[in-house]
Amino acid sequence: MENKKTNQLKKYAINNEKHAGLTTNQGLKMAEDEFSLKSGLRGPTLMEDFHFREKMTHFDHERIPERVVHARGVGAHGIFQLYESLGKYTRADFLTDPSKITPVFVRFSTVQRSRGSSDTVRDVRGFATKFYTDEGNFDLVGNNMPVFFIQDAIKFPDFVHAVKPEPHNEIPQGASAHDTFWDFIGQNHESAHMIMWHMSDRAIPRSLRMMEGFGVHTFRLVNAEGKAHFVKFHWKPTLGVHSLVWDEAQKIAGKNPDFHRQDLYEAIEKGDFPEWELGLQIIREEDEHAFDFDILDPTKIWPEEEVPVKIVGKMTLNRNVDNFFAETEQVAFHPGHVVPGIDFSNDPLLQGRLFSYTDTQLSRLGGPNFHQIPINQPVCPFHNNQRDGMHQMTIHHGQTSYHRNGLNANQPQPVPVEKGGYEHYQEKVEGNKIRGRSESFLDFYSQAKLFYNSLAPYEQQHVKDAFSFELGKCKSDMVKYNAIDLLNHIDRQLAKEVAENIGSLLPEKNREVNSSKKSPALSMANTVRKPDTKSVAVLLNGKPNEAQLSDWIKTFVQHKINYSIVDKKVYPLNGMLKVTDTYDTADPCLFDAILLMSSGPIIDAPVLDFIETTYKHYKPLGLALDDHQALEKSRVNTNAIGVYDLSKSSIQLFIEGIAQVRFWDRN
Repeated sequence: MENKKTNQLKKYAINNEKHAGLTTNQGLKMAEDEFSLKSGLRGPTLMEDFHFREKMTHFDHERIPERVVHARGVGAHGIFQLYESLGKYTRADFLTDPSKITPVFVRFSTVQRSRGSSDTVRDVRGFATKFYTDEGNFDLVGNNMPVFFIQDAIKFPDFVHAVKPEPHNEIPQGASAHDTFWDFIGQNHESAHMIMWHMSDRAIPRSLRMMEGFGVHTFRLVNAEGKAHFVKFHWKPTLGVHSLVWDEAQKIAGKNPDFHRQDLYEAIEKGDFPEWELGLQIIREEDEHAFDFDILDPTKIWPEEEVPVKIVGKMTLNRNVDNFFAETEQVAFHPGHVVPGIDFSNDPLLQGRLFSYTDTQLSRLGGPNFHQIPINQPVCPFHNNQRDGMHQMTIHHGQTSYHRNGLNANQPQPVPVEKGGYEHYQEKVEGNKIRGRSESFLDFYSQAKLFYNSLAPYEQQHVKDAFSFELGKCKSDMVKYNAIDLLNHIDRQLAKEVAENIGSLLPEKNREVNSSKKSPALSMANTVRKPDTKSVAVLLNGKPNEAQLSDWIKTFVQHKINYSIVDKKVYPLNGMLKVTDTYDTADPCLFDAILLMSSGPIIDAPVLDFIETTYKHYKPLGLALDDHQALEKSRVNTNAIGVYDLSKSSIQLFIEGIAQVRFWDRN
């Protein structure tokens, strides 16, 4: 129904569904909207690119005060220490002195979700580390996946607009299973590699403590002699890389939407400090073109079999924040925060991020002085002639605020390179100004195929299931078909099975890239497996053997396994033990393993649900049954792999099963 207000709003309505030419906000028609203006096809992005700056500036200021992306996050403090000097490669102080302990702050996040969404949704996880070095802050701003959806930063607003909830109804929140996201993927085949990672188990991590981190981009390390090497940064978790299963992830989203942040917080509070080793992949400058991929392409990995990861140090998170808002929410990262000895490459996605991050902080944190917020301050002194501005916290003394000056002996003055001043690497750059893409960036499918080939059979099945779920949620037949067409360039059988599952056509011609190459480092099946910090629910059905229970609990503690004792109500047991959870407050999805102690012939319904759900999710089950027929009519095969009869097996075998995490061969 029309009224004065709706009539008023009509004056401001713009319908972009009508065919119209693309223009800037100043009305200038643009002939190109996919590529930044560069000096040469593989050169740096130019600041005179008014279209990029307008587009990115508008995008960076679209959300107040929540982050546009990575809005939901959790952070913790810690330390980093080097194993051995990297002086051969860099002059960065924190990477050349093994005796130095560098404070860090790490923020983990989901990309698409709002601050109020759940932790276990399918998404990329942000993994951003702020090193508070003696030479200034170095921010390693990465993800838990080593590649990204796009090659050029000018398309970042388009990608995020597509993956966010659709603008006409703000649905779906916290999910990529919808038409606009998959429409973008189908129209932008440069996303082929990343979408394979996104549909893999990497997108539903078991814990933030059990996922890898990657700097994504190619950077440079520069040593004291001015010699440069290309580098990629990796974080390797000492607990290994582990995931949830999709059904489990969805249930946890309802049972405990704070599952990941609570897991991280409680681990640190208990003293089970999460650890990652820092690894570097290093390529000599003269070998830049020695590979069958472009090392500057952010949609490509450097396969570890071709460029080994050199483990150089360890990061330990050992302190939770004191105030979530003051620290986790106000921390401001920026890939351009570097220290002497670390520099950039011409990766066009990285080049755009060097502009975007500071720009978005201006909006989110209220002005140019966000670096003065305590969590963002460097631990070394900082002096310059920047003055005033919103939220200025410093009272500057003196008459001068400019360079050069004579009234204050030209203070503060630039620091010579030999005394620690930053000097940009003197790369020779030449080429015509052009919007375009280097031909070396045009192979979209080979590494997507490499990733899929490298997965274990059960991981490949999970990818098929993920595509089927996501595309099955789409409404548009065109969107579905275009996504299947993309898969048809990667793996014909994958495309065929997903097309059958979602009722879509399969392209007639097989366009699968011809490659059987594999990289074992890409499969989570080859990860580290430990019982440390895993969680076990001890279920009581009837009257337990408390002496036996006490012995098993002691064994769990010795192996750093967390436990909860679950029964119909909370009550004390002998000694220091007590029932801590009930079948109403606990859920099988929230534990890594289940141990059932049952003294009767009948398993109560909530206990049976615990057991069957755990079995369904391939987790280890320990059974201490007085009546071995109690589970005869259940959906649990007590002879299956990963099911331990503790009247016959030792508790040690069960603990080895907990370390195994999942038993994917279980029927």
